[in-house]
Amino acid sequence: MTHQGLIVATYQVLKDALGHFGRDDGFAMASHVALSALLAVFPLLIFIAALAGFFGLDGAADSVSKIVFEAWPQRVAEPLSGEINRVLTQRRPDLITFGVVAAIWFASNGVEALRTALNRAYRQRETRSLIYLRLQSLGLVVLGAIILIAYTFLVVLAPLGLAALKVYLPGLEEFLLSIDIIRFGVAGSLLLLGLVATHWLLPAGHRRIVDLLPGVAATMVLWMIAGASFGAYLASFANYVTTYGGLAGIMSAIVFLYICSAAFILGGELNAALYRVRAMRKQAKRAA
Repeated sequence: MTHQGLIVATYQVLKDALGHFGRDDGFAMASHVALSALLAVFPLLIFIAALAGFFGLDGAADSVSKIVFEAWPQRVAEPLSGEINRVLTQRRPDLITFGVVAAIWFASNGVEALRTALNRAYRQRETRSLIYLRLQSLGLVVLGAIILIAYTFLVVLAPLGLAALKVYLPGLEEFLLSIDIIRFGVAGSLLLLGLVATHWLLPAGHRRIVDLLPGVAATMVLWMIAGASFGAYLASFANYVTTYGGLAGIMSAIVFLYICSAAFILGGELNAALYRVRAMRKQAKRAA
């Protein structure tokens, strides 16, 4: 493909993705995903607290919440992390029984919101059983909780062991540094794998994993830009306190999640647009 042809193809793909995002109420879906994600955070962490307590890993949920909010702008993360910490430090005897079931169920509503958004982005109509879909959502919540606990071990607990080894084996410092880099690389890849799994499992239809990578990469880049830009905006210009008073922290979190949700949906729209272009080219070759 020539340089000019590449520019034309890129323009067509972006026009298709952005046009479908606008026509299919992408901004409204982003609001739905953002609110559902915010409502799912507390039940998910409560369930993680119960699961970690079952395995004897006290404090893991608090560590997970710190890790989850570490990538958020500070002024967005502080109000939520403070409230979550207060929730997790309370004694919760109900976690052993109904509380765990309720927490998983409400957390799975966030998964269903992602599914609805991706079905629209990929131009898919859901035909699978509602029971199957809900069981899949519940299973993904449990799996996600286990992965986050493992993430906590990689990022929070492993440095303690590495520090001890550095004391007793100082000559292995460079080697341990390489292990440290690998550890953070593995932890960071969890986000990438989570996005790929979300695009692959949740929406209806069948897609190859390789076809999902452009949208996943675009989402991650947009998330990094959104985090840096929104953080700078809050620090320099925005004053939510004068507008929302005591709700300023939660409103800034909702706006940030709204931006991130729009980027997530745009990733699906980009994949769908690329798939449509490839299908049109195959059809043209067959006609020729």
